[in-house]
Formats: sequence, C-alpha cells, structure tokens
Amino acid sequence: MRSTVLRAKALRRLVGVATVGATLTALSGCTVPVDAVAGISVTADGHLLGVMLVCGHHIDGATLYVDSADPDHQVTAGEWTASHPLTEGVTTWPLDAPSAGWTTTIPLRPLAARTTYVFYGWTKDNSWSATSVDFTLPDRAALRPGTVRYDRVTYEDEKVVTVPLAEFTSKACDDD
Repeated sequence: MRSTVLRAKALRRLVGVATVGATLTALSGCTVPVDAVAGISVTADGHLLGVMLVCGHHIDGATLYVDSADPDHQVTAGEWTASHPLTEGVTTWPLDAPSAGWTTTIPLRPLAARTTYVFYGWTKDNSWSATSVDFTLPDRAALRPGTVRYDRVTYEDEKVVTVPLAEFTSKACDDD
C-alpha cells in the first residue's frame, strides 16, 4: 500500500514538473526576436522624435504607450506605421506631426506629468521587434537636439542612456 501511495505522489510531482516545463517552453517560444533599437530625441524647436535603428532585418512601425504593470491598463498614446518597411540603418520622424513616409495610426496624445511612457518598434507579422525605451516628461525635457535616449542592453546590465545620434547609430546594434 505504501508503495502505491509513493508512486502516486511521484507521478503527481512528475506531471507537475512536466506541466511547468511545458508552460515555460511555450511562453519562451512566444517572444518576438529583437533586431532593432528604439529611441527618442527632440527637434531644435522641442518636438518629440521617434528614432529607430534597424540592425539587420526590418521594422514596420512604432507604438508609444503608457507603462503599467497591468497589461490590461496599458493605454496606447500614439502609433505610427512606415509606408515601407524600415531596413538596416537609422530613421527619425516627428511623433506629433505628419511626416513623409509615415502614417499616423493613432495620433500622439498629450503627454502627462508623473506618467512613464514606453516607445518600441514592431513588424506587422511579429517576425521582429525593437527594444523599447521608457521616459517621463522630465526625461524628455533633458533631451537636446542631436541626442538619443535609448535602453542600452549589454552582457553585464541594462540601462537607459542618452548619447549623441552618431554614437547611437554606430554602437546601439552592437549592444548585447
């Protein structure tokens, strides 16, 4: 009898471990590979710019949303679709005005104080994505024309940095 009880416990434990393993495997397979770096900048007259550095494949558009721990409460603050897929290299465009080569899917909403925003790039078929960058209004106010705020991901750590556009263009794809 004791042997039967131990086998039943062992079987339940094995089924539990297998279920957790299968769930983790399924979730890890849903991640869209990253092959671009999203950033933000400003124009000389203070308008917010989207910055997208494609490292090798393509990106079709970008979204700005209000950061929230609850995915059901993440509100889209703006969304843009490129007329043609962005390929290797850097592209910038104003987020608050019409721009050649871009369709504004959701116009930029007024940005609010004490709110964290997240900007990232995507493809229509979820084949590729761009890293995201978060910012607040004080972060935006600290930007100067010709600089880019982005999330630098290295082997050792991950941190948001602001660098000259030339440095972003030459080094951001190498971060890993």
